[in-house]
Amino acid sequence: MISKYLPSHDNYMDLYKYPHKFAVRPFRMAANIYYVGNSAVSSHLIDTGEGLILIDTTFPHTYPLLINSIWEAGFSTYDIKYIIHTHGHFDHYGGTSELAALTKAKTFLSAEDARMLREWPELVMADQCLFCYLGLFTPDVEIEDGQIISLGNTEIRSVLTPGHSPGVTSFIIKVTDGNATYTAGMQGGAGLNTMNITFLEKFNLDVSKVRNDFLEGLKKLEKEKVDITLENHPSKNGTFARRKKMLENPDAPNPFIDPAQWLPHLSEMREKFNVMLEEEAEALAAP
Repeated sequence: MISKYLPSHDNYMDLYKYPHKFAVRPFRMAANIYYVGNSAVSSHLIDTGEGLILIDTTFPHTYPLLINSIWEAGFSTYDIKYIIHTHGHFDHYGGTSELAALTKAKTFLSAEDARMLREWPELVMADQCLFCYLGLFTPDVEIEDGQIISLGNTEIRSVLTPGHSPGVTSFIIKVTDGNATYTAGMQGGAGLNTMNITFLEKFNLDVSKVRNDFLEGLKKLEKEKVDITLENHPSKNGTFARRKKMLENPDAPNPFIDPAQWLPHLSEMREKFNVMLEEEAEALAAP
């Protein structure tokens, strides 16, 4: 059964049967950041001037869409130097093994989620990867909290924000646009499908710890000053609504550069989390 807390689509099965329906034309969001994901899961490409950084590789069966988007955006996949991951669920690292083998890019994943892949592969949610082959992968670099990843004109600071997975990593990214510099921020994973009571009890996970970790992660991120809000699922922060604004008003200020978006974005995550808790409490109280 597909959890109601997964990203919603008109026909979720289409995601597996007809992945081409989820193709999205790539576009430059702001500064040196490009959207190369699909309509279900994000993937971001950063042109550092000394090679490309790719954040997440989407589903295993949407790997061809990702490759096409990178080329259509005007880049060569062979220029990818680093592939970094927000967390170790199948919809975010699905294309990594093939892409790393093709490009020889160095792969990054948090130490906690690297351990999850080694010791608890059932937690990568591969049972929801319908009709597709999913292999695990071993990252070249296991990211620690606060670790800096640098390449060319771009610096990425890792912020451990567990909850959705044991090693969700959020990123604070210093990017450039000519002489201007901006800070982009990405919360690495807030899906409630792995923090609801059914999932946590199924895998004998510590309910209080998982949920407290998630809330503490939000507190850490709320202290950051962010100009460009990114997400690893485009539905969570209105990515395509902002893209529409950009196309309709090309002379207006870039809608992706907006420091006022970051805190409301995090607040919405907290509100959805609280709604989940309320729904669980109501279910327990029901006769």
